[in-house]
Amino acid sequence: MDGSQEDDDTGRRGWAPARWWRSRSVVHRRWIALGTCLAVGAFGVGGLLMTDAIRFEAPPCDEKPTDITRDDYALDFTVPNGLMPDPQFSGQQAHVAVHRVGPEYAHGRCPNTPSKAAVLIHGRGIPGRPAFDLKGKDQHNNKMSVQEGLARAGIDTFAPDMLGYGYSTRFEHGLDDPHNASLTPYNADGTCPEPSGLCDRTHNSIFPLKQQAEKLRPNPLDKLYAHSSKMRFANIDTWVRDIRQAIDDAIAKAKPTDGKVTLVGYSLGGPRVGRTLYADNPNPALPDSEATIAKVNSAVFMSSLFNGLPTEEQKPPNLVSFPLVVANQKEATTWPLSTTSGPSDKDCTGRIPPNSQDNVWKELTQGDQLGKKWGGDDPHHPTGLVRSPTFTTYGWNTTVAQQLKMPVLVLHGTGDATVPVANASAIYNALPASTTNKVMVQITCASHVLGWEGCDGDRCMPTSPANVYGQEPGTPWAGPHGTITAALTEWINKGTFNGASSGKYTVDKSGVVH
Repeated sequence: MDGSQEDDDTGRRGWAPARWWRSRSVVHRRWIALGTCLAVGAFGVGGLLMTDAIRFEAPPCDEKPTDITRDDYALDFTVPNGLMPDPQFSGQQAHVAVHRVGPEYAHGRCPNTPSKAAVLIHGRGIPGRPAFDLKGKDQHNNKMSVQEGLARAGIDTFAPDMLGYGYSTRFEHGLDDPHNASLTPYNADGTCPEPSGLCDRTHNSIFPLKQQAEKLRPNPLDKLYAHSSKMRFANIDTWVRDIRQAIDDAIAKAKPTDGKVTLVGYSLGGPRVGRTLYADNPNPALPDSEATIAKVNSAVFMSSLFNGLPTEEQKPPNLVSFPLVVANQKEATTWPLSTTSGPSDKDCTGRIPPNSQDNVWKELTQGDQLGKKWGGDDPHHPTGLVRSPTFTTYGWNTTVAQQLKMPVLVLHGTGDATVPVANASAIYNALPASTTNKVMVQITCASHVLGWEGCDGDRCMPTSPANVYGQEPGTPWAGPHGTITAALTEWINKGTFNGASSGKYTVDKSGVVH
């Protein structure tokens, strides 16, 4: 045989088989293959030793991630007519910011290792990145980031900022305008007490009045101003459009093996996800709901709103009359336990990990550089505020839940003081009786922000032989945030919780499943 000699992968001198084989013609290769078969027939497997020149090895690959990668980018779009409450935004250019955390394989993912993807939808006041990729560690040196935990388990995650939040578009005459914060309330008889005639109304206490006077003077306002937009910023369908675009983007980038994503809705993200999965959505700006549903393999509702929401948007005359809400650090980073359900903080030692509230505020202000310049009593030293939109809530109730045909996981903290834990049971019970793949998990010593909460002290180490769910035997419970990461990982990869595809479970204050 002719061919150059070089060191092979064992370090010995010999033929360079791969290069030599590629250099042969097709006819020549066929004769060599026939000769190999004859050699095996005549001399047994040992005959192959005579054909060292055509020995091949599969290229190296990784079954598990060797690292993770983070990426931030924007999805551009044009606001469709009729999608937003204020028509002045129709036709404007906008973007939805996406924070991606995914697995990395140094030698490429092995062919038998499936690719999984999840789209994570945030709640009312906290954008995607701080909600799901919070920096910092808990008392046991565990990282707080749910996205990082999922990525290290091989799941590609995408956390978009809904329109009006974080790094996504807020519009010059929308949330970028401090004049659009709330004014003095009208009197009970409908008259305005302000000589200027500048007054507001609200339909929900989460959209407080008098914020121009109480939060924005003297930074950045010197007096009360009329609004440049005089209605709610968004409705649920505004964000359904965002979610649809995020799903398509996640599938294109992650290329999941089944061509679908798991859709996770946290807090107000629950109604956003529920509405996205509503096949009978009549909004003409959002056609082809079935096509979107076909791209989702399962859903997760975490600390989700549910009861009392109408199926379609209702527009009574007393709806909120301004688009902008602002919050200071204390308001944005306080998450108490419920005083009516579950154990108290005395029993839930280490619930709030050191520095976690500061880390949340740092992430919030980093994603709101304009709001960071607002607030405080000193004109020259603003204390910083974070902005969020006003909206109407609908589209996630029994009517919607009963038409879901996919597996559903429901997660809720027993100490949720914002959305009662009864909502979890209501969602679970509203799912169709034919849905055998549905699971409800209630987590003890967890408030509304269960993805940020930890554990400390003796309660974190369960009595043997009990083990913490989702952690190595004998290790202390990381807290609710550890359970959330473990539960999402198992659900997205296997469609189960604690090995079961259906049922109701409680995680106790030591992290053990019952």
